[in-house]
Amino acid sequence: MNRIILIGNGFDLAHGLPTRYEDFINWYWEKRVDSFTGNISSISEDCLCSIKITSGNYNCCWNVFAFSLPKYFNKPSSKEVIDYITNDSKSFELSFSPFFKNICTSIETKGWVDIEKEYYNLLRSTIISPDNCNYTVSELNKQLLYIQDLLAQYLSSVTTDDIKCNAEIQHQIYGNIHKDDICIGQLQVYYDYVDYLIQQDDVYQRLLCQYGFDGPNRHFKAEEIKRLKKQFSESSEMEEVYLKDLIIPENIMLLNFNYTEVTDKYGELKVASINHIHGDLNNPSSMILGYGDELDEDYKDFLKQSDNECLRHIKSIKYLESDNYRNLLQFIESSPYQVYIMGHSCGNSDRTLLNTLFEHKNCVSIKPYYYQKDDGSDNYLEIAQNICRNFTDMKLMRDRVVNKMFCEPLPQVSK
Repeated sequence: MNRIILIGNGFDLAHGLPTRYEDFINWYWEKRVDSFTGNISSISEDCLCSIKITSGNYNCCWNVFAFSLPKYFNKPSSKEVIDYITNDSKSFELSFSPFFKNICTSIETKGWVDIEKEYYNLLRSTIISPDNCNYTVSELNKQLLYIQDLLAQYLSSVTTDDIKCNAEIQHQIYGNIHKDDICIGQLQVYYDYVDYLIQQDDVYQRLLCQYGFDGPNRHFKAEEIKRLKKQFSESSEMEEVYLKDLIIPENIMLLNFNYTEVTDKYGELKVASINHIHGDLNNPSSMILGYGDELDEDYKDFLKQSDNECLRHIKSIKYLESDNYRNLLQFIESSPYQVYIMGHSCGNSDRTLLNTLFEHKNCVSIKPYYYQKDDGSDNYLEIAQNICRNFTDMKLMRDRVVNKMFCEPLPQVSK
């Protein structure tokens, strides 16, 4: 039995990294403010927004603007920059692309933004109501690529050199397989795996070596294995067999949806492999930023379009540019597997891939590690709701998602 760890942005956040999209957008505005100093034209613009000075000396106005923000003590937030400009309408004109406007509005009203979802909503509008769109698909794609390049720059500036493995997280990733985590419909698979490990002593010893428990650090001695074999064969109730420290996954895939290298710090054991499914910062051209929801009712309309721009940033197509997705398929076809969710919201932007994982015949359970807030509340229910949207079979969903009583919070770095 294997295990897949779905690693999303919450995993990086748990290690203290400022990798939220709103952190990135604030960095973008900080860079824009830096560029104002010394500007001798009346306009500062890129494909996302344009800021125009309408009165006074250009160079003077830009310098006053740049130095009036408290950037030397606290980095200006996107709201501070936008408010400053809009409150001085006599001196400035500010215009956004529809895409960037939606991003900034989401941050201001909700405190967070899903850039991929905002992209897909606008892309879908070009199909559903093209007459109401004041932008083209090509323009939208250009802006997404521009954001992707900026995001790579920002994340590259967020150092991970000082990040170390969290012992609690490492224990969860490489921990034992618990019977209570396995869905009712797949319990026999668990029992068969228990039997396999106990009866095949050489297989288990080899597995311990892959976990680094060979020699004096091995978990079990030969006589303990023999005892477990005898107890297992004589027990009429398999649940009574003490297997707490015995049943461990044969292979673990760390399926990393992030672009940073934090996940790599947890892949040192021989039993583990790391799959950077969305690319990584060492190869920025490999980064996948877009949308992946073939279950959406409007997706077929995209396929009907003769303009390939509509499909340029659909994830299921972008996956064909590398062998990462193929490696994932080989992994889930090879053996029954658990899914652990660490910091991934399971939102619709990855719905195609998640549906493939969650409803596959070899999936035996889906266990979310939730975020627990300082006031004691948590987001388990929110994750479960998002997981639900990735299923087409609700009965299967209710069986495979691990009950909250058997789940745990994802450990956070000490503040």
